[in-house]
Amino acid sequence: MDGSLVALQARLKHSFSDARLLQLALTHRSFSADHNERLEFLGDSVLNLAVSHLLYTRLSALPEGDLSRVRANLVKQDTLHRLALELQLSPLLRLGEGEARSGGPSRPSILADALEALIGAVYLDAGFAAAEALVRRLYESVEINPRMEAAAKDPKTELQEWLQGHKMRLPLYRVAATLGAAHKQTFDVECEVPELGLRERGIGGSRRAGEQAAAAAMLIRLKARGAA
Repeated sequence: MDGSLVALQARLKHSFSDARLLQLALTHRSFSADHNERLEFLGDSVLNLAVSHLLYTRLSALPEGDLSRVRANLVKQDTLHRLALELQLSPLLRLGEGEARSGGPSRPSILADALEALIGAVYLDAGFAAAEALVRRLYESVEINPRMEAAAKDPKTELQEWLQGHKMRLPLYRVAATLGAAHKQTFDVECEVPELGLRERGIGGSRRAGEQAAAAAMLIRLKARGAA
């Protein structure tokens, strides 16, 4: 295995049994048809559960809504980008030539997605306990306190809290289409609220940005109905 990947595993404090998972987690869609987006999808869920457990035990006095806002601060792109930089992921990313030339190695969305993919890779390689331990190590350098609840809510968090407050299921997100060249794609994402039979679309430069745009459109729709 390449020495730089050995060093990354030392920083992660996790040695992969299946080295292919590590390589896949660092592979952007511009590099290969076999890329990290499925791992990112998985890692996003593992990250949210691990952070939720961390907050449940550490901030035991906070109610559900405040915990959701703190979690939103911890899993947002800016935070994940900073953690990815601390892990020195930029030079290890496998990017297509066009993406590499256009600043891909330092793009916050690509780095944040790669970090989520790494979490997903650890989960597949060694199970949830190992992935949760990784998340806890990553967040040792992040200040976690109840004051974070005052931070502005992003559209996905606001929509989730509204639905939870009305005893509805979480919204469903799916990528309806990807547009543009492989190194500069935009994502057309659909947000669905099943109980209300509502669907809205949003477009962004990453899947995450597309989801936020779709959630924002859904909030506008709800407010126009007088529901929010």
